[in-house]
Amino acid sequence: MHGADAAARRRAGVIGALVALVVLLALVSLGIGAVRLSPLTVVEALVGGGSDVAEVIVREIRLPRTILAIAIGGILGLSGAALQGLLRNPLASPSLFGAPQSAAFGAVLIIALGLADVRSYALPVAAIVAAFASVFALLAIAGRNAGLLILILAGLAISALAGAATALVMNLSKNAFIVLEIAFWLLGSLEDRSFRHVALALPFILVGGIILLSQRSAFRALSLGEEAAQSLGIDVDRLRLLVISGVALGVGGAVAVSGTIGFIGLVAPHLVRPLIGHDPSRLLVPSALAGSSLLLASDIAVRIIPSTSDIKVGVLTSIIGVPFFLYLIVRERRALSGGVA
Repeated sequence: MHGADAAARRRAGVIGALVALVVLLALVSLGIGAVRLSPLTVVEALVGGGSDVAEVIVREIRLPRTILAIAIGGILGLSGAALQGLLRNPLASPSLFGAPQSAAFGAVLIIALGLADVRSYALPVAAIVAAFASVFALLAIAGRNAGLLILILAGLAISALAGAATALVMNLSKNAFIVLEIAFWLLGSLEDRSFRHVALALPFILVGGIILLSQRSAFRALSLGEEAAQSLGIDVDRLRLLVISGVALGVGGAVAVSGTIGFIGLVAPHLVRPLIGHDPSRLLVPSALAGSSLLLASDIAVRIIPSTSDIKVGVLTSIIGVPFFLYLIVRERRALSGGVA
């Protein structure tokens, strides 16, 4: 009993620290840019007590970008934790299974066909449908009890197919301006985003997040195995469909306004797992907060790194995420070798 109380207090402390970190990074994000603003100036601008120039910079230019970083990082971290809980595999994440790449293909396709522009609500709908199809295809191809190798190979195949289809759409497009816009958009960025983009993505992200969080008790039962979960009254097929839907809604809405931002969903759960433990139901909220912190920090970094052109945040997260992914593979290999031995 005392152990459970201590674990609950530790989790509450970790969540409190992560919330404070998100708030701190948000203030830094609102103050960083071509015009540097102090935290006090940022707060004054937010409450309407600052100068007109500061209010325009903070409220109209930087606030939408910061809100999107928090929301998109949060849903990516939450989706990664949910997929890891569903598949009981520490290497599961939306990006490894082709969800962002497929969502990007869905969005690119309707842009190239002239059916919608980058501010149309048709964009997240197309991205969500494609993301749903990719995760559903992965589970159908790999099977319920697929091992690590099968999951990675199936995810790589889906990612490669989505990437090739996106490239084909760009090659066949006759509008060079659209192709250039798509190419930069696919790199992943939060630059020049407005409240129109927030309104475009946030409803889908919120609904996806609510669906995933509503299944947290089922994840705990599923950690005992599918048969044990079913004996406890968990409808595993329904759970799988809900998780796929939540991931597709959240990731599709995120990709529709930011492009492809990879590895946040993989890294975030692993950062908080040593502090929280391995119970997947307890990892969801901390993983979402860690994802928000990671994307906020990455977006701040791309603005302060000296460069002749703007660095895309999706490029930075991939540079950080790939070595981390390789480290996890090596760790899993060693664990399997130890288990065999």
